[in-house]
Amino acid sequence: MHAFDILGDPVRRRILELLAGGELPAGSIVDAIADEFGISQPAVSQHLKVLRESGFATSRSEGRRRIYAVEAEPLQEVDEWLAHFRGFWTQRLDALGTELMRGKRSG
Repeated sequence: MHAFDILGDPVRRRILELLAGGELPAGSIVDAIADEFGISQPAVSQHLKVLRESGFATSRSEGRRRIYAVEAEPLQEVDEWLAHFRGFWTQRLDALGTELMRGKRSG
């Protein structure tokens, strides 16, 4: 599965956002996602499996709990791909900054 297929799903993106704050047990992820998206525990587990199998997340056992963490490498690859396009919005933001400065000087 391509990285953007993984990231194209809002549930998986939200799980990664949660994991960006640090490791979380599966139960906490299930509770948060079920509340936010109204999906079942098996559905959340399937999304976690996709993230794990695609390399976007890792999991480890801690007693009877399963602890998940975000894996940075696939996200770095996405960022590198996006770098090709970053110039489009960087130039526009630079131009906006210039216009704002002109407005301050003339105002």
